[in-house]
Amino acid sequence: MARQQGWLALILALAFAAAAVLASFPLQLGLDLRGGSQLTLQVMPVGAIKRVQSEQLEAVKDVLDRRINGLGVSESTLQTIGDDQLLLQLPGEQDPSRAAKVLGTTALLEFRGQKPGTEREMSGLLKLKRQAKDVLDRQKAVGTEKAGEPSLKAEELAQLLRELGVTVPVGSSESEQLEALLAEVNTRIVALYEPAELTGKDLTGAGRRQQDTGNAWDVTLSFSTEGGRKFAALTKSIAGTPQLLGIVLDGRSISEASVGPEFKPAGISGGAASITGNFTAEEARDLEVQLRGGSLPLPVQVIEQRTIGATLGTENVQRSLQAALFGLALVAVFMVVVYRLPGAVAVVALALYSLFNLALYALIPVTLTLPGIAGFILSIGIAVDANVLIFERVKEELRGGNTLIRSIDSGFSLAFSSILDGHVTGLISCAALFALGTGLIKGFAVTLGLGLLLSLFTALTCTRSLLRLLMGYSGLRRPTYFLPASQLPGGAA
Repeated sequence: MARQQGWLALILALAFAAAAVLASFPLQLGLDLRGGSQLTLQVMPVGAIKRVQSEQLEAVKDVLDRRINGLGVSESTLQTIGDDQLLLQLPGEQDPSRAAKVLGTTALLEFRGQKPGTEREMSGLLKLKRQAKDVLDRQKAVGTEKAGEPSLKAEELAQLLRELGVTVPVGSSESEQLEALLAEVNTRIVALYEPAELTGKDLTGAGRRQQDTGNAWDVTLSFSTEGGRKFAALTKSIAGTPQLLGIVLDGRSISEASVGPEFKPAGISGGAASITGNFTAEEARDLEVQLRGGSLPLPVQVIEQRTIGATLGTENVQRSLQAALFGLALVAVFMVVVYRLPGAVAVVALALYSLFNLALYALIPVTLTLPGIAGFILSIGIAVDANVLIFERVKEELRGGNTLIRSIDSGFSLAFSSILDGHVTGLISCAALFALGTGLIKGFAVTLGLGLLLSLFTALTCTRSLLRLLMGYSGLRRPTYFLPASQLPGGAA
């Protein structure tokens, strides 16, 4: 009796704990239930690489994983598709453009010194770059191309485009012309630098900080020991000269800085630096994410963007919930009609099973998708099957003339091996699905596998403890509550 009371106390404690977990940690819903964005990414071969290998695809996936984590998008999933594609799901994200921009760039960071004798050309290009950026920044701030008096008039802009050999489609807006101009200016600025002596491979970390004056942000960098030595040597070589230190990201010059004469003896040492480019908070965060994530081994192109509305996600949740409740109701009716008192006990055990299962999903956490809910509902059916095996054994014992208490004990003992075999084979299938399947299939395998493990506990512990509790009441110890009188030995109760 003391042992039985201990099991009942444990079940009650677990029920209260599961309810507390669900109250404190809400279930995480996947893209199909919550709404959000989905990006399909194509990994592109480049140079001598003619075909993307599985190792290269995994390397790209690792870098993108780090970038996604840096973006702070929770519950995202990234999975491979075929030999050269990746599928990214961002639940709750209705505007995937920023993520696409951050994920699709290579993030190859280079530190370059300016070539001697190019000071005059560099000065003109930088002045032109500042003018074009000022106009674009004002347009973005106000949201219109009529904001203020532009630093570049239409005739002057057209003349500059012709001089630089830049062609733009007929009817292009001023913003589009300025973007084309900036792209060409950046290309020419990068051409004035020496080959890179220091790259992002020498970085050990990246951060951001707001400038002491104004709202602009800087991006801070820390180098490895070898990277710090290279940076000191590079800055020493141009310190006190008109030559600039260029910071180039993906072939685009994002910052140009002079190095003062005080660094001539040893360069800028300490293994740290900062990029001052008048970044906004969002621009600084995006650059930080790219640099911390590392450079992509191969370029990535976003070939498809899909947005699933929150309304559709809510509809999926409602329909799934209705299907689950309807299925549970049918199972409950079946169990009570066919198995009588044990069937009612099984319904209570199934309710506890569902509570424990959902609490486990919230605690791990498991991101629920439609296939995941299907796995959960299927595991309920398997949990019911375990109870059916037990109760059928109890019926057989009663028909054979055993007493009620002995029939219950024998039913659990005889059904154990069959229940265990069924659950083990199910877990093997789940392991195979998880190892070989993609994201949605893995979600199904995880929820089904957790359900199988929990159903063992509820069928063999919860059902048994509750049934023995009821047998403590003499009014319930009647064989007819388990089996029709006509099936009992001698046809008696």
